[in-house]
Amino acid sequence: MSQAEIGVIGMGVMGSNLALNISEKGFKVAVWNRNDALMRDVIRNAGQLAVNFTACDTLEQLKAAIRPPRPIIVMIKAGEPVDQVIAQLRPLLDGNDIIIDAGNANFRDTMRRFHELEGTGLTFIGMGVSGGEEGARHGPSIMVGGKESSWHRVEKVLTAISAKHKGQPCAAYMGPNGAGHFVKTIHNGIEYADMQMISEIYGLMRDGLGMKAPEIAKVFGDWNKGRLNSYLIEITAKVLSVIDSKAKKPLVDVIVDKAGQKGTGKWSVIEAQNLGVAASAIEAAVDARILSSMKIEREAAEKTYKIPRKKLKPKSKAAFLRQLEGALYAGKIAAYAQGFAVMEQASNDFGWKLPMGTIASIWREGCIIRSQFLGVITQAFNKSGGSNLLRAPAFVKMMQAEHKALRTIVSESALSGAPAPALSAALSYFDSYRQGRGTANLIQAQRDFFGAHSFERAGEVGSFHGPWGK
Repeated sequence: MSQAEIGVIGMGVMGSNLALNISEKGFKVAVWNRNDALMRDVIRNAGQLAVNFTACDTLEQLKAAIRPPRPIIVMIKAGEPVDQVIAQLRPLLDGNDIIIDAGNANFRDTMRRFHELEGTGLTFIGMGVSGGEEGARHGPSIMVGGKESSWHRVEKVLTAISAKHKGQPCAAYMGPNGAGHFVKTIHNGIEYADMQMISEIYGLMRDGLGMKAPEIAKVFGDWNKGRLNSYLIEITAKVLSVIDSKAKKPLVDVIVDKAGQKGTGKWSVIEAQNLGVAASAIEAAVDARILSSMKIEREAAEKTYKIPRKKLKPKSKAAFLRQLEGALYAGKIAAYAQGFAVMEQASNDFGWKLPMGTIASIWREGCIIRSQFLGVITQAFNKSGGSNLLRAPAFVKMMQAEHKALRTIVSESALSGAPAPALSAALSYFDSYRQGRGTANLIQAQRDFFGAHSFERAGEVGSFHGPWGK
């Protein structure tokens, strides 16, 4: 029997779907799972694809089943379990064999693992995989970090199983050590902002305009036919259209307004702060999820304050909906500009040389934030290199056209008492970014007054202190 091209450890939903995807593309795949029965069930239910599976009872068998140098994908719960599997594999594998962590790992853990394996003969890949269960099965977006030689060993398999945009694979090499998982982290941070802004627009239609879910669904469905065409807008229209069989009303209206999170959004904000890059829209989205979890407190506060939310009464509902669409588009531009700025700074600080245009291009299909919009970002980076997206000519033109819509919607939200934290943060970021002379001069004077931190003088070189007469 010929050896497998790659191995997969972990036959949960994501691991089994990746293995099925690999098999479907014609590659033999060796699999191992701590729960042997689960692994057997996956293969039993694989139908014709089972012929490409090699079930392994031990990790020793897994090693023997794979063609050297052996790439082994680990798709299990992030954190300590991954370290445990690496510890089990290290004494078994040979030089140049590759351990691939495909989970939602913190990129700093990936960097640590990469360096811990240096000098052992083994290599390590941190692989970001976006697209959820469906993407893993039929084509995700894949972001690879590690040695370039390791990437070339698995490139044929990963590009084959990835999503395709106009025939081009949505899988690429990002750079050394933690680059792949870092890019995936920022992807998720942008995803948080995107989802939050969509929900804020939904809230204005629901609470401000008094629109019902089916009517809102139609609006999002129409927007999905235009420049906002994206997976998130598409599924928003779909979920708003579903009627709950038990309650006999829109399912979204019976879902409790508490949003969960697994950590990647928080990590993206922390790393933005560590890098000294403003990512306010992403941070606002993370904060909004935290506030959503405080359901009991929010209900109590509503009873305490008794401040009614005003209904929106636009002269033209159709015109107002067009402003909502423009505001969402402008907010989206600011959020993506922040995410790519974080990656640009990380690329410089860690020496990764992240390929910004390539990142945007492999996000066009397979991943959760896939959209028509990413094609514009790809073109912008290919033309201008690594400047902030808000300075790219195409985005300058779009923001000049839509910042008024964003300004109007944020104003209407504030006046009506409807929270719009991510949209508000996006507008503040835009206004701050385009302000040549801000107000931080006063902050510097204050800092020098109480802490002698010094300041710079306009048109002069050096550090100065003020005659504050304390």
